[in-house]
Amino acid sequence: MLAKNIKLDAKTILVTGAAGFIGANLTLELLKNTENAHIVGIDNMNAYYDVSLKEFRLRQIEELEASVSGKFTFIKGNIADQGLVRELFDRYRPQLVVNLAAQAGVRYSIENPDAYIESNLIGFYNILEACRHSYDDGASGVEHLVYASSSSVYGSNQKIPYATEDKTDQPVSLYAATKKSDELLAHSYAKLYQIPSTGLRFFTVYGPAGRPDMAYFGFTDKLVKNQTIKIFNYGNCRRDFTYIDDIVTGVQAVMQCAPLPNENGVRYKIYNIGNNHPENLLDFVEILQDELKRAKVLPEDYDFEAHKELVGMQPGDVEVTYADVSGLERDFGFRPSTSLQDGLRKFAQWYKAFY
Repeated sequence: MLAKNIKLDAKTILVTGAAGFIGANLTLELLKNTENAHIVGIDNMNAYYDVSLKEFRLRQIEELEASVSGKFTFIKGNIADQGLVRELFDRYRPQLVVNLAAQAGVRYSIENPDAYIESNLIGFYNILEACRHSYDDGASGVEHLVYASSSSVYGSNQKIPYATEDKTDQPVSLYAATKKSDELLAHSYAKLYQIPSTGLRFFTVYGPAGRPDMAYFGFTDKLVKNQTIKIFNYGNCRRDFTYIDDIVTGVQAVMQCAPLPNENGVRYKIYNIGNNHPENLLDFVEILQDELKRAKVLPEDYDFEAHKELVGMQPGDVEVTYADVSGLERDFGFRPSTSLQDGLRKFAQWYKAFY
C-alpha cells in the first residue's frame, strides 16, 4: 500500500461540479471526515437534468456544515470561464483540486457536442492552467490534482476486464474522446509543470439523488408514470455498476496520495474505480423492479413485462464495462464492495421519500 503524503485537515480543497452527484457526495464526506478543511465548490447549475436535485444536494451540504468544524463556500459559475477560474485560485489558493465538473452522458454528446467541448476540454484546460500558475513566484501551490475520467475511454475493447494499461485510443463517442483528451492534457501538464495528477476512470456510478439520465433513475421515472422503458441491445449489455459511497471512498483515499515520480520523472497515475462485477441489464432491471416494489414506489401487482421494450444498440454505446481494480487494491487496500441489490435498495428508499 502507498503511504499517505497529504493531510486533508485544515486544507483548502477546490471541488468542481460540487452540486453534481459525485461532487456533492464527496463534499459531504470531506466535511464529515476532516478537521477545519475549507471546501470551495463551484458548479454552473445547468439544466442538463432537474436543477432541484442539485439544489437538494447543496442543501444537504449546508445542513451538515452547521455541525462540523469545516467550512463550505459555494460559487455558481462555469469552469469554462477562464477569468472566473483564475479569480478562484487567486482568492482561495486551493492546495488540493478535485475536478468533477463535466458534461456527462454518452448519448447526449451526439445531440449537443458543443457542451462537451466547453466543459470537458476548455473547462479542464482552465483548471490545468490555474494549477500551473499556482506555483508562480515560488508559491507552494497545488499539492495534488485529482480529476474524473471515465470507463468510456476503453471504447469497444474486446479484452475484459479493462485494465489501465489497455489501449484507449479508439473512443466510440465524443464524450469518451473528451475524457481521453483530459488524461492526455493532465499528463502533459504533469510532465511540463510538475503538477501531481491522478485520473480516475469511473464505472457506471449510481445511488440516491443520482443523475436522472442514468438507466436506474430514468427507468424508475418512466415506470412510475406507466411509460415503457427501452432496454438497449435487447438486454445483452453488462455494466459494472458502482455505488456512490464506494466511489467517494476511493476518491478520498486517492486524494491523500499524490503520485511520486514514475520512471520518466512524471507525477501521474490513472486508476479504475468500478465494482469489478458486471451485471447483465435484464438482471439489473429485475433487481430494480423488486426493490421499487419493496419500497412501495411501485405496487406489488405492477405488470412489469407490459412496460418493457427490448431495442437495438444505441450509437456510442458499448456492450460491456468491467473494471480491473487491482491498482486500487494494491495502492490503497480498497475495492468497491456494495452489491447491486443493496445499492438499488438505498436508491428506491430515497426515491420514495424524495418524490
